[in-house]
Amino acid sequence: MKVLYAASEALPFIASGGLADVAGSLPQALRKRLIGCRVVMPLYDGIKQELKDTMKFITNISVPVAWRRQYCGIFEARAGGVIYYLLDNQYYFKRDGLYGFYDDAERFAFFSRAVLEIIPHIGFKPDIIHCNDWQTALTPVYYSSMYANQPGYENIKTILTIHNIQYQGVYGEELIDNVVGIDHAYRSLIEYDGNVNLMKGGIECANAVSTVSPSYAKEILDPWYSHGLDMILRERSYKLRGILNGIDVVNYDPATDKDIFKNYDSENMRGKAVNKRELQKLLGLPEKSDTPVMGMVSRLVSHKGLDLCKAVLDELLSTTDIQLAVLGSGEYQYEEFFRGLAERYPDKVGLCLGFIPDLARKIYAGSDMFLMPSKSEPCGLSQMVALRYGSVPIVRETGGLRDSVSDSGDGEGNGFVFSSYNAHDMLHAIKRAVQGYADKDGWQILVKRAMESDNSWGKSANEYIRMYKEVLKG
Repeated sequence: MKVLYAASEALPFIASGGLADVAGSLPQALRKRLIGCRVVMPLYDGIKQELKDTMKFITNISVPVAWRRQYCGIFEARAGGVIYYLLDNQYYFKRDGLYGFYDDAERFAFFSRAVLEIIPHIGFKPDIIHCNDWQTALTPVYYSSMYANQPGYENIKTILTIHNIQYQGVYGEELIDNVVGIDHAYRSLIEYDGNVNLMKGGIECANAVSTVSPSYAKEILDPWYSHGLDMILRERSYKLRGILNGIDVVNYDPATDKDIFKNYDSENMRGKAVNKRELQKLLGLPEKSDTPVMGMVSRLVSHKGLDLCKAVLDELLSTTDIQLAVLGSGEYQYEEFFRGLAERYPDKVGLCLGFIPDLARKIYAGSDMFLMPSKSEPCGLSQMVALRYGSVPIVRETGGLRDSVSDSGDGEGNGFVFSSYNAHDMLHAIKRAVQGYADKDGWQILVKRAMESDNSWGKSANEYIRMYKEVLKG
């Protein structure tokens, strides 16, 4: 089986979010299971020069973009045993950043078309093209409307994975002729609610649609979560399935991680106490071994549940023996809230505004519990990393949080869970965790259970392979 994995970003080359983690890890896991998986992505200017120096030029081609044609250079690189194709067009990709430009629709229409155009030139005809998010959602549309009956393109299946349905690639209808360039007979595929909606087109044309957790696959059928696409998803629900993402358990391993203060594992957790003490020292907090440290590593935006935090963290800190270690950046109102919290409770709140990867790992390793009260969370990786490092998650029951964290109240779970999107329900879950922490023997059992939770890519890869086989049979 051959899979061409199309993504707008991928590690180790460049990343802005969780998609890059998936595109960097899943193909490796598939390859270990004897699936021939290769990755195609844009050649951004922001990719480090030492990585560019490892790339080999294959050829260049001309790619249609509506009524015009654009240069596309094809470069090949290898990482983690996987072959990557990086597609060069300096007009589209020689920019400071990945997204957020006025012509993103044109940039990724070019990329989506190029994914198909390169196939005769790379010596790799895929059985499946696995697309991701709106940036590659036009690839199934182009395949169905232009390529399916062309020699050399027969019997290719397409899959679209939705990582976050909030971002759909919605533009004005004038794009159909000027950018998308599909025949008017097919324009209904991408028309939706008076606009062009690229994700809607991918959902219509892909042979299967997946999301990054089983719960999210169910949630996006509900208008509360779907950002307007629930009607289309319900009509195409026979295509829809959810597969929980994994994490790279080699990269995220407290036994070998060089960014933490002292290594440890689930059989010998003495090093975790060292990490806690050093984290407290680093953040200017009193070094109290009996006071639980609750970590937060998050974008400071509303859908991460931070309005719940604004409502009750003052109450928590004024009544409870707890310390808070916060790392993140985002909306001004939340940055100001946490800045004020740190000023009011200097002995209880350690704050760093920004994103510092090695500090994030120190917080995972040094915290006792990890707060993630998201309003919505398609999958979430932070709770899985927290589990891996023995920081017991406190989460709201939504999306991938529901699928990876279960409440320890039954004596078998690996965290603390609350259901309603309610600040005092969150506060109650935190206080249950603090009470649990006071039982040292019981807490050690819970931490060990958390660290031994299986969130590896191996389990997820097997689910993807099952989906691939079903699509090829269908």
